[in-house]
Amino acid sequence: MNWILLIIAGLFEVAFASCLGKAKETTGTTALWWYGGFLLSLTISMVLLVKVTRVLPIGTAYAVWTGIGAVGTVLVGIIFFKEPANFWRVFFISTLIASIIGLKLVSKY
Repeated sequence: MNWILLIIAGLFEVAFASCLGKAKETTGTTALWWYGGFLLSLTISMVLLVKVTRVLPIGTAYAVWTGIGAVGTVLVGIIFFKEPANFWRVFFISTLIASIIGLKLVSKY
C-alpha cells in the first residue's frame, strides 16, 4: 500500500509542476486558479510523502518520488507544452524509469 501511495504522491508532484507551467502561460484570475492547483497538489504530494517515509526508507522513497515527478513532468512538457522529444531526452528518461523500477525490485518493503 505504501508503494501505491508513493506513486500517487509522485503523480501529485507532476501535477504541481504542471500547474506552475500553466500558471506561467496565463494571467489574472486564471493564473490564480493554476497557483491554487499548485498549492493543493503540493500539499497532497508532501502529506503522502511524509506518510510513506514512516515505513519506507527515506532515501528510496525520496528517489522514487522525485523520479516519478521528473519523468512525469518531462512527459507532460513533451505532450502539452510542446518541449522537444529528441533521442537523448527519451534515452535518459528511460534510464530513470529503469532506475525507479530497480529501486522497487531491490527494496525489502
